[in-house]
Amino acid sequence: MAKKYFGTDGVRGEVGQFPITPDFVLKLGYAAGQVLVQHDSEHKPTVIIGKDTRISGYMLEAALVAGFTAAGVNVIQTGPLPTPGVAYLTRALRLSAGVMISASHNVYSDNGIKFFAEGGVKLSDEIELEIEAKLDEEMKTLPSDKLGRARRVNGADDRYIEFCKSTFPANLDLRGLKLVVDTANGAGYDVAPKVFHELGAKVVAIGNEPDGYNINEKCGATHPKALQAAVLQNEADYGIALDGDGDRLIMVDKNGKVYDGDSLIYVIAKARAKEGVEIGGVVGTVMTNMAMELALKEQGVAFCRAKVGDRYVLEQLHQRGWLIGGEASGHILCMDKHNTGDGIISALQVLAALRILKQDLMTVCSDWQAFPQTMINVRIQKGQDWQSASKDVLAEVEKELEGKGRVVLRASGTEPVVRVMVEARQIDQAKKGAERIAAAIQGTAESAAKAKK
Repeated sequence: MAKKYFGTDGVRGEVGQFPITPDFVLKLGYAAGQVLVQHDSEHKPTVIIGKDTRISGYMLEAALVAGFTAAGVNVIQTGPLPTPGVAYLTRALRLSAGVMISASHNVYSDNGIKFFAEGGVKLSDEIELEIEAKLDEEMKTLPSDKLGRARRVNGADDRYIEFCKSTFPANLDLRGLKLVVDTANGAGYDVAPKVFHELGAKVVAIGNEPDGYNINEKCGATHPKALQAAVLQNEADYGIALDGDGDRLIMVDKNGKVYDGDSLIYVIAKARAKEGVEIGGVVGTVMTNMAMELALKEQGVAFCRAKVGDRYVLEQLHQRGWLIGGEASGHILCMDKHNTGDGIISALQVLAALRILKQDLMTVCSDWQAFPQTMINVRIQKGQDWQSASKDVLAEVEKELEGKGRVVLRASGTEPVVRVMVEARQIDQAKKGAERIAAAIQGTAESAAKAKK
């Protein structure tokens, strides 16, 4: 059964536009609360709610709290905390569920609601469908003696900081390193610099002055230019960039070179292999660079591809019993350290790997050279048949690549665009192929828009 409200990463959209409105979020909290109560009728469920630094977080948090408590669920509020921190506390405090209010790497005018089940894992499709079914029912507040309570918890950030530090090898430290840490004016603005500082690094923090509106604004993992400039200006060893909710990681070396998730996953996997740690293999996505796949195989590390989205990478890791996976965008999963993607913990694994390998990022990643990729985002109209429109051109481009490259077309789960990616050994071939496919899709988008007028 298709879901009406939940996308690949919770419920997300523009604030003030359905479904990110206070009345819908109130009902969402109530519906989720009802499902929790039904699944644990013997105990009063308790959920934890975290958020990033968007101005709309105050409004949506209040709506969620009202919905949960109306359904008889107790609520713990942490204030700003990275998404993986909420997942960790859900598990550590043995809570019924966790909720994160964030739109991750999106602009401040967007927001979203992401749920974690008991144990800090993502909700199953079945539970999401149960919640959606409850949304269609009338909201009936419980009697006063059955209502839930809400309270703010102190020390949530300190507990998460200690957890992050515990994932770094006890026999290693970061002394002697100078790091620039860019937290995208987001959820990690306070905790992230402290983690690296407390492990011995000299830290220069940027993107750590959130005002409710500047999250991800020309900073963080999606805009690494600010980090590159700061690393060069401060003569730092490395730069670390998170996104707005702290689950993505991009790094920069002392020369200002940017390293994406593919490169960082390779570094972690190579170090694990040197230590003799059995990771099983690495899970990437259809967007993972083919050159990285070949480099892993040369190291004797198995590789497979999942659909785009960390939840699909996670599914493959669970099914195969493997430990390492992620996406070029910077979502990295180290299952022996945390059960969800975590930008801070991923950075610690990279830095530990460099200590173990006794090499810098540039040297480790010189094992392979990424095949050129061209990505074009094409906006589409609702209901547009973009697949039929691109079918003929897609076949032509794939034939021209002759097995020496790849084409990936996928509709975004968070915005009305189709992502066109062409990978080839020559950049010109990748660029021209992507432009031809994008033009075909764009042509039908314009026709669809005219037909609506």
